Amino acid sequence: MTQGASKQVNTEHEVRQIQAAARRQESQEIPVECKNLFEAPEQDKEIRTVLTKGVAGIGKSVSVQKFIVDWAEGKENQDITFIFPLAFREMNLKKKEKQSLTSLISQFFPETKGLNLARNNKFKVLFILDGLDECRLPLNFDGNETWCDVSSPASLDVLLTNLIKGNLLPSALIWITTRPAAAIKIPPECIDRVTEVQGFNDAQKKEEYFRKRFTDVDLANEIIDNVKQSKSLFIMCYIPVFCWISATVLQNILEEKRSNDVKNNQADKASKTLQKSNTEDTPKTLTQMYTHFLRFQILQSGRKYDGEYTPDVSWDKDAILSLGKLAFHQLERNNLLFYDTDLEDCGIDVSKASVYSGMCTQIFKEEKGIILGTTFCFVHLSIQEFIAALYAHLFLDIKKKSVFDQESTEQENKNEAMIDLLKTAVDKALESETGHLDLFLRFLLGLSLQTNHPLLRGLLTQQDDNDKNYKEIVQYIKKKLEYNLSPERSINLFYCLNELNDQTLVKEIQTQLREGSLSSGDLSPAQWSAVAFVLLTSDKDLEEFDLQKFKKSDECLFRLLEVVKISKKALLSQCALTEESCSALTSVLSSDSSSLKDLDLSNNNLKDSGVKLFSDGLKENCKLEKLRLSDCSITEEGYKALASALRSNPSHLIELDLRGNDPGQSGVKKLNNLLQDPDCQLKTLRILGPAADEACQYVRGIVGKNPLLLRKLNLSKRKLGDTRVNQLAALLQDKHCKLNKLMLNNNSITEEGCAALTSAFNSNPSNLIELDLSGNKLGNSGIMKICPLLKNAQCRLEKLKLSDCSITEKGYKALASALRSNRSHLIELDLTGNDPGQSGVKELNDLLQDGHCKLKTIRFLKSPAAEEACEYLTKVLGTSPLLLTELDLSGVKLGDLDWEKLSALLMDSHSKVENIKLNSCELTEKSCSVLATVLSSKTILKEINLNNSRLLDSGVKEICEGLKSPVCELKILKLSDCSITEEGYKALASALRSNPSHLIELDLRGNDPGQSGVKELDDLLQDQNCQLKTLRFLRSPAAEEACQYVTGIVGKNPLLLRELNLSEHKLGDTRVNQISALLQDKHFKLNTLILCGCSITEKQCLSMTSALCSNLSHLRELDLSGNELKNKGVTHLSDILTDVRCKLERLRLRSCKMTDEGCSAVTSALKSNPSHLRELNLSENKLGDSGFKNLSDLLMNPECKLEKLQLCKCSIKEKQCGFLTSALKSNPSHVRELDLSGNELKHARVKHFYDLLKNSHFKLERLRLRNCGIEVDDCSDLTSALKSNSSHLRELDLSGNTLGDKGVKNLYPLLSNECKLEKLSLCGCNITEKQFLILTPALCYSLSNLRELDLSGNKLENKGVEGVCEILKNPHCKLERLSLNDCGITDVTCLAQSLAEKKALQFLKELDLSKNTIGSSEQQLIDVLQNSECKLSLKKDSWLSRNTGANLISGMSNIGWISQDIMKNL
Repeated sequence: MTQGASKQVNTEHEVRQIQAAARRQESQEIPVECKNLFEAPEQDKEIRTVLTKGVAGIGKSVSVQKFIVDWAEGKENQDITFIFPLAFREMNLKKKEKQSLTSLISQFFPETKGLNLARNNKFKVLFILDGLDECRLPLNFDGNETWCDVSSPASLDVLLTNLIKGNLLPSALIWITTRPAAAIKIPPECIDRVTEVQGFNDAQKKEEYFRKRFTDVDLANEIIDNVKQSKSLFIMCYIPVFCWISATVLQNILEEKRSNDVKNNQADKASKTLQKSNTEDTPKTLTQMYTHFLRFQILQSGRKYDGEYTPDVSWDKDAILSLGKLAFHQLERNNLLFYDTDLEDCGIDVSKASVYSGMCTQIFKEEKGIILGTTFCFVHLSIQEFIAALYAHLFLDIKKKSVFDQESTEQENKNEAMIDLLKTAVDKALESETGHLDLFLRFLLGLSLQTNHPLLRGLLTQQDDNDKNYKEIVQYIKKKLEYNLSPERSINLFYCLNELNDQTLVKEIQTQLREGSLSSGDLSPAQWSAVAFVLLTSDKDLEEFDLQKFKKSDECLFRLLEVVKISKKALLSQCALTEESCSALTSVLSSDSSSLKDLDLSNNNLKDSGVKLFSDGLKENCKLEKLRLSDCSITEEGYKALASALRSNPSHLIELDLRGNDPGQSGVKKLNNLLQDPDCQLKTLRILGPAADEACQYVRGIVGKNPLLLRKLNLSKRKLGDTRVNQLAALLQDKHCKLNKLMLNNNSITEEGCAALTSAFNSNPSNLIELDLSGNKLGNSGIMKICPLLKNAQCRLEKLKLSDCSITEKGYKALASALRSNRSHLIELDLTGNDPGQSGVKELNDLLQDGHCKLKTIRFLKSPAAEEACEYLTKVLGTSPLLLTELDLSGVKLGDLDWEKLSALLMDSHSKVENIKLNSCELTEKSCSVLATVLSSKTILKEINLNNSRLLDSGVKEICEGLKSPVCELKILKLSDCSITEEGYKALASALRSNPSHLIELDLRGNDPGQSGVKELDDLLQDQNCQLKTLRFLRSPAAEEACQYVTGIVGKNPLLLRELNLSEHKLGDTRVNQISALLQDKHFKLNTLILCGCSITEKQCLSMTSALCSNLSHLRELDLSGNELKNKGVTHLSDILTDVRCKLERLRLRSCKMTDEGCSAVTSALKSNPSHLRELNLSENKLGDSGFKNLSDLLMNPECKLEKLQLCKCSIKEKQCGFLTSALKSNPSHVRELDLSGNELKHARVKHFYDLLKNSHFKLERLRLRNCGIEVDDCSDLTSALKSNSSHLRELDLSGNTLGDKGVKNLYPLLSNECKLEKLSLCGCNITEKQFLILTPALCYSLSNLRELDLSGNKLENKGVEGVCEILKNPHCKLERLSLNDCGITDVTCLAQSLAEKKALQFLKELDLSKNTIGSSEQQLIDVLQNSECKLSLKKDSWLSRNTGANLISGMSNIGWISQDIMKNL
């Protein structure tokens, strides 16, 4: 069994199919094992329905039985649960009944009763529908209704069609077997796989059959020799059943011959004659073979039933006549299977039918169905055909009339009746489209020969004038051969002549074939048919058929079409064939039995119409491998037809020759697309002549593709030379070459090569649209060769590129003249890189003014983009940019001009632009990237102005890529107001650092450099290789002046500073305005601004605050102390505080001459934006009641996070004190430092603070009450309050207040409690040595935290120093600063000893003993401290006394201002 048989229906007689199959090579077929019938070769395809074809007797049913047995024995296909073999011959008996599929299965297989087929998804089912050719149902696939229910009754035809289509049980597998002609009953779309059961198509297999059949080797060899003597008999051995018939007959004949050789000669003469005819004449024709077979089977039947042997056959004429009638009439209906009714119609008693079967079991057989009824058939169709032919002779013998006209009267002349019968049979056989009477006719004619009658003696009567009959029928057949019969019918008539032993035509043709005279003579149709027959029945396989050896015509090809079909190679070139031959060849190509692999149709005028017909044969089942169609007048339509056909069947053709045809615009492309199909096996596609093919191979080796499939070919930069150019010209001249674009720039093409190319283009000019010959030294003489092409009326050239071709003025004039003579097509001319001289450009420009000229572009610039930019800018600027050195495209001048195009213009060597202005242009990141490309190119550009263009950092980074390039020679770059931030500045610095040698000016005004942008560029200036001379950050000249002024003072660029202190510098209006301009610039990133004592007025304050408001986000600290801002100036300052961008944390306005009005303005502003302020210093201002009231409101604001409040020397009154303490009580959680020094806080005022300090929510850490006039009792109350809430206090300054004994005693519990005091200042508190000794134990309690102790200005004397020594001796002592200035100390011996002995010296960093008169013990102390890190102050004039210092500070309000830092130090 093989696969790959097409779904086409072969209606030829099966003998014809056998003859064709016998010539097929076994290697052509793909075997399919029966067990793998439903396995798909592709994984993604499922096979449900298989159709297996095969001629009668080939073994289809045996294959089915083998499949079932292997399954039943558990060998194969165990995934199938049920197999239901249903024979059509039995189902025919149920065709009139309505039943369900379930019921039908139950009738045939009762053991499956109860099986629920609707659950078939639970198991796999296979239906085997055997013998479709025996089906007598209509199988109306189109007309039958759709049926899906297995349990609903319907006609058998509806059930079967829906089962096959997949409507019923769609998951069930279907296997259908049939003879080839009946396959038409099933629509191809219902079949997933077609297979075919093959016979013995190999001589070795045929011989193997006989050798296996007979153990006697000599007998087997003799039989094989006898079969081989007849070509027709040997071909018939393709089917096993004929091998069996031949073996049966020849075995009998040869064994009898052996037996007769040893027998006595006792038989009579007649008997001897019969024996001789029986044994010596082995069959040479089919008729003889089947006559021997019938006779042998009758004899065997006699031996079996009568038990005796006789050489004479006892014929039962009635039985044979009845069987013959059945055979003949059913043959006419093309039926092989018979039922009771068929037998009854022929007069056979069904009850006695077994007699006929028994009489000749190897001829006619009775078959019992599985369940339903009995059927009858002949063992093989050929036997039915033989019996039918025998019946026709018997009927004539008995009835004296033709079997074809049984209603006619008897004919008296038996010879005439015989001739009429034979002629009628010939006519009817020729009328049959399928040839179903072909073999019958051969048997009928063979039986008409008297030489065959001895074997049928007793059955057929002897003809009187047989010789006349013989000659007449032979001539009748030969006359029929003169008609235009189909090759099949003609060939069968030659087989008929063979049965009649007439070889005259055949021998005549054989002679002419040997002499080679057929090609010159005009043969008759009969002779042509004889030629075909001779070639078809030749012993040798026909490898090559050459029509030129016969006759070069369509008619000859038609006559020999069957020969072409069996040939492997057909040479039909130059045979004057037309489209009629193409139609005929279609049937050959699509035939299953065709052996044709190589077909040559070259040099025939087939045209597109013929190729289209021919292509139909290529579409399906065609196995052609080589096809030659050169010079066949094929155009684009023919190419398309071929491509379409090969796409539908791409798997066989490997070589196609189409040279000398015209493929049109898309012909070759259609075939090229086909080559991309992975299933396409086409290896060779020949389209060119030898010279052009050589060029094609050269080009293919370069570009990797067939140039005929290209519309664009680029061979640029290859040294072609004149030889290669000439080859290329041959290719370009061929009609298959459809190049639209040809690029040959920089190919070293000379004047000679240019002449060859233009000559080729002149002969095939209609396709070329674009030609590029740039970079070749053509010179003016080469241009003169090109001009004739431009003048050619068929020239369709639209683009011509001749850049860098050494063309001068003369060449320009020649081009202008040529284009003027044929001005309808060229639209673009490229002459870049040439020298047009004085008038060259004018010549071409004048051409542009011609109204008929379609030339749109004459390019002098190398890049088309540069050309477009040039044209656009010429319109905008009114002059060509190629004439400018400064190009101003600021604002909207740039318009829609693409940046890529502008860059192309700037990079072109023709551009002379040194300075380009692009101010206020909408630049994108891509635009900047393009500019970077320009900077990275060799240009003469020296200055770029991009001011007011929103580049952003991304754009600047792109530009920086250009600045990094070593070829960049830009001198000036202006980027003011370009929205550049810190990242952009860094990118610029990095770029200029990598290429520092050219840029001398950089303008970055109006951008925001972030925290480090300026520093990055400032550091760059320190690079000795950097040529940058001018770096502009500041927008205004005033800001520049301020920057220089500040740099002169602080010694650094203020743009790099985060803190600026210009205290005590008298600025005046001019400087303040300049500084204001500096403050306003985004490059100035100050966090801290200190302008103490700078004589700033209220007017100047307005200027400064306005500047700060425009650049406010960085400022965290502002100190304007000691300036006469007054209320108006402070009010201006309030604008800063109300700004939501203001994040000021520290504000100092000490001694600014403000009153309650100014204070109200400040506090009111702070109330609106209080969340950032942490420190406020309003000291030495007369705040008044309203001022304090507003300050209190601020402090009470829940959003107020003020931590440090300084109100020194503010003349706080009792009422004001009440406002302040009340506010702090209501919102006490944030204030950590309070300084009220220099205010009179007596009695009631202290009482207010007493209540505040006791509040547990008041977490004060530093309290300064210096010189507050606190007396003894008030001090006692104060310390008592502190004692009750001391856990947070870290610093206490009561200097300048009189504590007295009571105050000192109250300090004792404060210090001894859970006190974490780190700094204690008690300067000038009139503490005596006695009071200090009382205080000493308390101080010892707090030593683990105390770091600074100031007792200066108190009369401790030496006795008090002893208390100090006790403190220093304490192991917990970690004092870092100890001040005993002006304490009346004269001896420090104990102090030196304490420091020497204890570890206190490890911590002590500063010891102040100034203003004490110390005697000789001074040196001892110096020695102790010599190797320590402690700083010792002993000079009498190095420190002021506390009282003196306090008086000095108090008096400064009358002489000016002193900074907070200076005051702290003092």
